[in-house]
Amino acid sequence: MTTTATETGLDELDAILARARSAFDVARHASDEERAGWIERVAADVDAAVDELVAVADEETHLGPVRLRGEVARTTGQLRLFARVVREGSYLEVIVDHADASATPPRPDLRRMLVPLGPVAVYAASNFPFAFSVLGGDTASALAVGCPVVVKAHPGHPRLSRRTAEIATTALREAGAPEGYLALVEGYDAGIALIEHPLVAAASFTGSVAGGRALFDRAAARPDPIPFFGELGSVNPVVVTPAADSARGAELAAGLAASFTSGFGQFCTKPGVVFVPPASTIERELAEAPLEAGRGPLLTDSILRGYLAGTRRLVGVPDVDVVAGGLGEGPEAAPLVVAVDAPTAAEHAGELLEEVFGPVTLLVRYRDGAELASTLERIRGSLTATVHAEPEDDVRELVDRLTRLAGRVLFSGWPTGVAVTWAQHHGGPWPSTTSQHTSVGTTAARRFQRPVVYQDAPAAVLPAALREDNPLGIPRRVDGVLEIPGV
Repeated sequence: MTTTATETGLDELDAILARARSAFDVARHASDEERAGWIERVAADVDAAVDELVAVADEETHLGPVRLRGEVARTTGQLRLFARVVREGSYLEVIVDHADASATPPRPDLRRMLVPLGPVAVYAASNFPFAFSVLGGDTASALAVGCPVVVKAHPGHPRLSRRTAEIATTALREAGAPEGYLALVEGYDAGIALIEHPLVAAASFTGSVAGGRALFDRAAARPDPIPFFGELGSVNPVVVTPAADSARGAELAAGLAASFTSGFGQFCTKPGVVFVPPASTIERELAEAPLEAGRGPLLTDSILRGYLAGTRRLVGVPDVDVVAGGLGEGPEAAPLVVAVDAPTAAEHAGELLEEVFGPVTLLVRYRDGAELASTLERIRGSLTATVHAEPEDDVRELVDRLTRLAGRVLFSGWPTGVAVTWAQHHGGPWPSTTSQHTSVGTTAARRFQRPVVYQDAPAAVLPAALREDNPLGIPRRVDGVLEIPGV
């Protein structure tokens, strides 16, 4: 079987987007219960095909059946979660302000809710062939709120992408979804044409800073600019206090080794920069740690080339020490731990404090709070930031600094592993993401909706969510008071 990606022709792309636009006219008027049923059917059919899909995925990615089965479960669980989201109803953010002639100025009747944007372009990622690919969180959240999705397949797993799309489109059709509600396109030219197509209302992307920025710029340069939600680069800084290093340095070293080599370092939340005190237990333990478990083939040749170039860049900076591992050559990436003093890291931030995708982490030795603060100032926005401290440590100022830097702040854990929940946020300041919205968790749906207010509208034209008797039984804010039926 071939693993070569195909090219979607531009005429075919036009036809796909025309079907997606027609599907939008149906889906946006479908009930939440109908859309929930559509995506639940997809989840069920993917679960039923798990053996086949995992086998194909392992041939193309070499990530291993255990990891891939877990990722399928995460993916179908995410679909079912978004079915619950739309049934619950608060995703619509309904607000009703009744008319008040005594207000200054007089207030008309105002009823606000979110509505879907239209067809969405989703650019699949390489490192999660299920959870951030054809049926990943971007697709799940868009389909749930009524937005058809056209996925640009990642060339790292083309056969898996096609088969996943086949299963999903069949499931949607049999569940009653409109034709064209989900489609797959392949090829570089199709990917460029997709972001520029006039029928595309929004786009999402997970990948490199360079690739994401190029698409972001194209989305903004269109005659009708569209929202672009990109998850790009992140070094995910970790700060270990001297007290934490002294109390449990060996444990922390083991946790760090497992985290930065997990998935061969190809997680967007990999801890890439770790601040430790001088002569730390962590550095000593890592120098003796067996890191062979983190050695393996990277997902694509371009990722491997980037990893080799990035690690050579790190060790090429003066006064950078190799703590453990090596640069590696050939088809496999070798894990690498390097270390540098904080002043050098701050001076060479452009070379040292940028993401290197793969199993490498940089230890930054800081002598005091001033060195830590000045070096943190040179780290750009990240998805996560982590604190390892002891109860006697006063880390309030540090947490405030990290909160400005990242979208998720962790304590006494490691950032790899992103729970799919109502409260999760997977985003952060540039360049980790291009907006304030999350790509994981239930509020990801907010990316593909926009607010509309109906003023003094006749009851007969109001959507069900805005009617006075609340026939959907959903949470709403009425005259400033949150109302939750049944509570």
